[in-house]
Amino acid sequence: MSDERCCNGGGGMLLAFLAGGLLGAGLALLYAPVSGKEAREKINGLTEDLRRKAEGWSGDLKQKVESFIDEEKSVIKAAYDAGREAMSREKAKFETPPG
Repeated sequence: MSDERCCNGGGGMLLAFLAGGLLGAGLALLYAPVSGKEAREKINGLTEDLRRKAEGWSGDLKQKVESFIDEEKSVIKAAYDAGREAMSREKAKFETPPG
């Protein structure tokens, strides 16, 4: 297994940083001296941007998960094939008479 798959914490930290920034921006909009209509429009714009970004993140995550599953399937298949081959060799030893 590669270190990239098991020890990559940078993506989580970046996501937490971005989420905190968006939350802070939303709170700033709520407490800003603007009318309710303007605040709602800004919040709607912010949530729309967040929705678009989340769709992009989910697509990237789905692609990474599918890639990981494909890699693991190939490893499992190779182990299965090697096991069958070893079993066949051992079985052949007992089927042929000595001498």
